[in-house]
Amino acid sequence: MPNPLTAPWDTRFELPPFDAIRPEHFPPAFDQALDEARAAYAAIAVNPEAPSFANTIAAMERADKLLDRVAGVFFNLAGTDTSPEIRKQQTALSPRLSAFQSDVMTDQRLFARVDDLWARKDALGLMPEQERVLMLTRRAFVRAGAQLDDAGRARLKAVMGRLAELGTAFGQNLQQDEEEWLMPLTGDDLDGLPDFVRSAARGAAAERGREGHVVTLSRSLIVPFLQFSKRRDLREKAFAAWTARGALHDARANLPLVAEILKLREERARLLGYGDFASYKLETQMAKTPEAVRELLMAVWAPARAQAQRDAGKLEALMREDGINDDLRPWDWRHYATILQQREHNIDEAEVKPYLQLDNMRQAAFDCAGKLFGLSFEKLDVPLHHPDAQAWEVRKGDRHMGVFIADDFNRASKRSGAWCSGFRDQSKLDGEVRPIVLNVCNFAKPEAGQPALLTFDDARTLFHEFGHALHLLLSDVTYPTVSGTSVARDFVELPSQLYEHWLSTPQVLGGYARHAETGAPMPDDLRDRLLAAENFDQGFATVEYTASALVDLAFHTGPATDAPMARQQQVLQELGMPEAIVMRHATPHFAHVFSGDGYSAGYYSYMWSEVMDADAFAAFDEAGDIFDPATAQALERHILSAGGSAEAEALYTAFRGKMPGVAALLKQRGLTA
Repeated sequence: MPNPLTAPWDTRFELPPFDAIRPEHFPPAFDQALDEARAAYAAIAVNPEAPSFANTIAAMERADKLLDRVAGVFFNLAGTDTSPEIRKQQTALSPRLSAFQSDVMTDQRLFARVDDLWARKDALGLMPEQERVLMLTRRAFVRAGAQLDDAGRARLKAVMGRLAELGTAFGQNLQQDEEEWLMPLTGDDLDGLPDFVRSAARGAAAERGREGHVVTLSRSLIVPFLQFSKRRDLREKAFAAWTARGALHDARANLPLVAEILKLREERARLLGYGDFASYKLETQMAKTPEAVRELLMAVWAPARAQAQRDAGKLEALMREDGINDDLRPWDWRHYATILQQREHNIDEAEVKPYLQLDNMRQAAFDCAGKLFGLSFEKLDVPLHHPDAQAWEVRKGDRHMGVFIADDFNRASKRSGAWCSGFRDQSKLDGEVRPIVLNVCNFAKPEAGQPALLTFDDARTLFHEFGHALHLLLSDVTYPTVSGTSVARDFVELPSQLYEHWLSTPQVLGGYARHAETGAPMPDDLRDRLLAAENFDQGFATVEYTASALVDLAFHTGPATDAPMARQQQVLQELGMPEAIVMRHATPHFAHVFSGDGYSAGYYSYMWSEVMDADAFAAFDEAGDIFDPATAQALERHILSAGGSAEAEALYTAFRGKMPGVAALLKQRGLTA
């Protein structure tokens, strides 16, 4: 039988044939895909014709076609529905893929052809996108070590292979901790928990084959438990496990991996001529330097810390009312903040949640995309990677724009968090290829027959990830290298964070927030209270995020530490970190930074993008219409459809006229400088 991963996909929209794919199909598929890719690159390298854009750059864009297809299926499954067999394959595969990438990017024959084209670029008559792809390709070769001597290239290959192994192990250790830990709840353990939390706890128990209720390390379950549980001892126990992810078992502790990762990243940077890893990593980002990143973060840190300290005083007063004569602890903060929010804004999550049905919030996201960009969404009945997943065809008038897949619910086999990825990117190199986009969330799954209800933060996450999806679905470039979200890391969060703004408008909440049982719209009074409370506890949220970003920056600036937790503690002490707040992502479970290279020295990116998203939504306010057609058209043309076809600053300036300052961000978060 042909391997379904490598045989032609005659499915609708050429979706992966999920119903035919089994774990045992991946090893031979990767063997074939790697062989084909190596052969394609070798043919380019020995081509006797003089280098041209077509026979070198465009040919390289095509060389990984089968490998991209197989890897797209494999790594999405590894994140959403893993198994011991998939983990084992991933452990073996990561260094192989790293070695392949190193072999290609340090091939002197390939680099000579690329370098020759770069030297002659002005005489080649290239289109702007082609010149951009040529520049990015040459830069990738240089930053991968193509200009090093033989010994340097060999060492860098070894470093990259080991980093691939360590990143895979870090992510798998974290996922297994999240998969295995649980805390049973019986009797008065349930005190204070509203029905929706009890339902989620019952569902989590049932999924794991247990009776009763359990708390797991899923954010969608543990956060509401910390908010509502009256049992301070259980909040402490749950919080301790949640913040110890990646360090719960000595046999798979992540801290030794972190120390080695940091040393190898520093060595990588120094091999390539940089003083430290942050300088290497940030050179190609909008920020450019560690100093620029720190300046932004510290501009926000001081007002956020001051606000958090003011809020801590209010929370301690509430503890005293409960008869607790102890200092405010991290496992107390969310509980008393929830009580304070109810008092100050008359907001009760149990009152809000029935109005935020998952299906309605997704329809809101779809309809906003329709009003802004002319998109429509038609449900598809096709096999997908998991029974929980759903798919829609996306159209713009008569034009097929792609397929959107949503995988919403938490399960033990899925890694935590929320993200956007894809099974295929948009391109026009060999005719129109439209993307297959995947949004992954970890919402609490409802009991059978019950609607899925979201918190306001959940709904914001849904809009955020759909903003990334729009960046991929509206992409309209020729070359895969600059397609969709292939942009600077500190620019990639702009479309997602910008899209969150539409959720927080009376037009959207008024139309789509309807009670799950009665169908009645959210009362105007409740909607107004909800929006008035949007910046509630923003000091806490900004402190926990900014502390994580500053620790990440410190890890990668200067010599690498061999004692990461000591370095983390040193940074937090120097900042004056409030004792009742911890980093959003402590080092042993800082997956953004250590399970791969994506956000290393780059966790600040969310805040860098937020400076722009606040300013970008203001363009719609200035137009007097949150769906203003001219502004939406400009946003699509200059940012969403452009991918990485130009420098991020040029794209944003084309849309808005100039780059914004940090004042817009502070105003958006309700913080004063």
